Amino acid sequence: MAESGDTKADSSSADTEHLYHWQDVTEDFVEAASELKLGELLHDANFGLFEAMSAIEMMDPKMDAGMLCNQTKRKVMNFEQALEANAIKIVDLTVEEQIGIIDTTLACVVTWLEGHSLAQTVFTNLYLHNPFEIEDRCLKAFSICILKTVDLIRDRINRASVFEEEDFQPMSYGFKMAADVTDTRATGMVKEVEEELNRVIKNTRSKQGEQRDEATQQEHELSLAVYSRLKMCRLLFSTLVSLSREKCQGVQDAEKTINQLGELIVVLKRTVKYGIQPKDAQDNEYPRIMGFEPLVNQRLLPPTFPRYTKIKSREETVCYLESLVEDMKTICSVVEINSFHVAMEFFLEFSKRSPSVLVRSLLELLYLPQNRRVFGTQLMTDVLRDTVRNFIAPPVLQAKSPIINNPQAKEYVDIFLTHAVRPMSTIIQITGHNRARQKDKWGHLLEELANLQDEADKVDAFLHSLLVKSDPTRQHLACFGTWVLYHTLRVMIRYALAGFELELYATHEYHYVFWYLYECLYNWLISTLSRADSFVMEQDTIADQKKSGRNHKKNKKKARQRQNSREISLMQAQQNLCAGYYKAIVGFTLDGKMKRPDLEFDSEEVRYNHRFAPFGSVMTPPPVHYTQFKDMSDLSHYSPQPTAINMYVGACKHFQQARVLFETLSQPADQEIQNLIKVAKTNFVVMKLLSGGHKKDSTESPEWEFSTHNTFPVIKL
Repeated sequence: MAESGDTKADSSSADTEHLYHWQDVTEDFVEAASELKLGELLHDANFGLFEAMSAIEMMDPKMDAGMLCNQTKRKVMNFEQALEANAIKIVDLTVEEQIGIIDTTLACVVTWLEGHSLAQTVFTNLYLHNPFEIEDRCLKAFSICILKTVDLIRDRINRASVFEEEDFQPMSYGFKMAADVTDTRATGMVKEVEEELNRVIKNTRSKQGEQRDEATQQEHELSLAVYSRLKMCRLLFSTLVSLSREKCQGVQDAEKTINQLGELIVVLKRTVKYGIQPKDAQDNEYPRIMGFEPLVNQRLLPPTFPRYTKIKSREETVCYLESLVEDMKTICSVVEINSFHVAMEFFLEFSKRSPSVLVRSLLELLYLPQNRRVFGTQLMTDVLRDTVRNFIAPPVLQAKSPIINNPQAKEYVDIFLTHAVRPMSTIIQITGHNRARQKDKWGHLLEELANLQDEADKVDAFLHSLLVKSDPTRQHLACFGTWVLYHTLRVMIRYALAGFELELYATHEYHYVFWYLYECLYNWLISTLSRADSFVMEQDTIADQKKSGRNHKKNKKKARQRQNSREISLMQAQQNLCAGYYKAIVGFTLDGKMKRPDLEFDSEEVRYNHRFAPFGSVMTPPPVHYTQFKDMSDLSHYSPQPTAINMYVGACKHFQQARVLFETLSQPADQEIQNLIKVAKTNFVVMKLLSGGHKKDSTESPEWEFSTHNTFPVIKL
């Protein structure tokens, strides 16, 4: 038999060799490669640098994720195998085991929400592979509820579509998500177990005049711990279901459950140590308690570079859930906002907190669900119409306007607002992406806004020609154009400031970035806001002249004056900060304190053009080219030429003015304004010292410290 087998193997090998004509090309390959010089790469039409960098060396543990399974000495078992080997229990679990499994599963869910795959996080829990086989009522109800929650989270995040590959991995790898169980049944199962535990909690509660023994007290604490976890999972699922209802109808219910979640987090914090812990200290990164197998799904992963997955600790998980609850409470207030501009500010401020991908997605879907109506009910064009009316009061949108009923005027305005929906919706959507990705998206949006700006100017010119025929004393120039320009400038400023937050700029680039903000962008924005206010007042005056009663005119004028005054003051304050930084850097350069790099393989012009490249697509404001910047910032134009002391004194005045403006806007609850006041005060003191000759002879470079504020730094000597 052995001979027969060997003969068969030999003939099979011979057939394969004959079929494929294998040839050893190792020597030829090495000889050909030896002709390449150091640093040279071979390029082919079908194999370029991208393919070379993307290639995976199969069977190499460092490159092939599937090889991790072959590196462990223990047997990797799935649910059925583990059950057969008595490695897991499906009935009569202790309370400590229940707590440990629940806490580790929650840690896996949180790790998944941090950007890892379901296969390496949530579905390392073997119980979730087949929850209907579990006989323990508590664990079965929890497992089904978690599966339903994970499925709903996937749905919400996919629908919002504000995630990147580093944020979230939606792939489910074919795992079943308990789709056969209805939402009501899933929450009902958990509630039944809660009621059982609640009876135990009541029976073991300390009673007046009675002393509890240690065993009863421990039973009470452990039962309370399981009860709190189950209730938290049920309420989290109910909250997500409520926030998923159409037209924001479930927000009130969500607010109630969110408040209850906040109370339960306190109990979770106190009882986080009660569950079973991993036996091996090395398992802390990938906790392996009963029911968890880190490598069970390794073969499901595509042949890619192994991704290091560290499961969150239980303490970190509770902290994450606490911030998640706080953020969900915050987003519920968005339904109270009526103005698009106020909503935009809400989204921008909320984005600064770097919330999780789940909360960002929920907020996007609350304000602009998939039907693209605001809150699911209002047409975006109607919302934008009201926004433009409140911002600059174009005559065509005024009730007594002679052209309000003109069919051509109405058609032009409707078409313009329809075209404005996409870029304005994109502004809201961009704020839902993570902070690192927003900068590039702001740059791309400028192209759309430039096209909208061009259309707005044409619409204004046409409406002006109609209005002059009906009422020669009135004008309709730069109304829609001013509104679009306002948003364009806000996007440009966000784009420029994002570079500081993301630490993209080298210190020797700061001077032209701050100069561009101070001299160009903030100047244009303040001018745009002032023009909008002036135009609104003009329209009010015209309307009041047709009415009797001067008191009405004064009251309305005062109310209108306050419309953009806060934003103008805020922009002026930020402009003064940028001016202070620019003049401080010029002073440092004159004093020899700012070191410039050797530009043998680089040039400032190339860097400048690269930093402001997206601004080239915008016609208003016109882009400032490098030659213009050099000419406008050339100190030789001044007579006498300013010294470093002069620049420090100028910077000192700007920081002082910024502080005064911020203090007029200050509110105790506004932490960002408080931080900006601190930045302005500190920089004022530093400039004051330098203008007095402090460290005059030192050539040590200043430090730029961004811990107080991530955009506007504190200067340290």
